[in-house]
Amino acid sequence: MVNNAEGEILRALRASGDYVSGEALSAELGVSRVCIWKHIRNLVRHGYVIKPSSRGYHLVSAPDLLLPCEFPGWEQKICHFWEVDSTMRVAKGLAKRGAEEGTIVVAESQSRGRGRLGREWSSPVGGIYCTVILRPKVSPAYAPRISLMASVAVAQTIRRLFGLPAELKWPNDVLIGGKKVCGILAEMEAEMDEVDFVNLGIGINVNCSISQQRATSLRDELGTEVSRKEVLSAVLAEIQRQQGMLTREDLLGEWKELSATLDREVAVVSLGEEIAGKAIDVDTSGALIVKCRDGSLRRVLAGDCLHL
Repeated sequence: MVNNAEGEILRALRASGDYVSGEALSAELGVSRVCIWKHIRNLVRHGYVIKPSSRGYHLVSAPDLLLPCEFPGWEQKICHFWEVDSTMRVAKGLAKRGAEEGTIVVAESQSRGRGRLGREWSSPVGGIYCTVILRPKVSPAYAPRISLMASVAVAQTIRRLFGLPAELKWPNDVLIGGKKVCGILAEMEAEMDEVDFVNLGIGINVNCSISQQRATSLRDELGTEVSRKEVLSAVLAEIQRQQGMLTREDLLGEWKELSATLDREVAVVSLGEEIAGKAIDVDTSGALIVKCRDGSLRRVLAGDCLHL
C-alpha cells in the first residue's frame, strides 16, 4: 500500500516537474535518505516510473490506480484496496464504527460486488468500484433522492468530460446508447426522524471489457482508455455539489432532463407485481409515477424497471 510519506514524495516530484534531490526530499519529510530510497522503490513496485540520477529523482509517469495519494485533498478519507469482496460491506462496518461523512472505500476490483435487488455486480480490474459514506442532515423521507443525486452526478460528469450522451434509467442506472455504464446502490440506516448514514455504492465501467449485450464501458464508447482518476475525482466533486440540492426541486429537474425513462412505456416489477404503462413523472421522494393502461396512476417507490 502507498503510504502518506510516499504521497508526499509524489506531490513534491509533481510540483517540481524536474529532478528533486534525495537530500531535499529527506529534509522536507524529516526522514533519512535511505528511507526516501525505500519509498521510491515501493512506488516503482506499484507502477510509478521514477528516473533516478545524480540530480535526484524525476517522475516520468504514474499508473492509473485509485490510490489515496492521487486525490489531493481527499487522501485522509480514502480507504483503498487492491481487491475486496464488496466496498459496501467494508463501508457498512466503517459507518457503524463512526466513520466521518465523506469517507470513501475504493477497490481496484471486487470478488463479490453487489448490485440492486441482490444481484452481483461484475467488478474486473479497469472499473471504478467505490462506496461513499454520507451523513446527510435530512429527514429519512428525502433519503431515496440520494440515488437520484448520484446518478445525476455520474451522468453529468460523463457528459462534461467526454461529450457522451449519458442518460438516466429509473431508479439509479446510467446509460449510454441504451446500455448500462454505471449502477448505483444506496443503503440507509436511520431513526424515525433522523438519518444515521447512507452508504452510496457506485460502479462505473471505465476501461473494462464488457461481454453483456445491455452494458457498455467508457472505453468501448470512446475507442480509447480514459483516466479513472480523472473520472472518480470529477464524480466525487459533483456529488459534493449535488448534496446541497437534496431537498430542492432543482435536483428533480436535473434528473428529469437526463431521464431516458420518462414519457416511454415501461414495465416495473415491484414487490412481486408487474406494473405496466407509461412513465409520466417522478414525485418529490423520487418515486416513479406510471400511468397504467386502464388509466389509473401507480406510484412505485422501488423496483426493476424495463424500458419497452
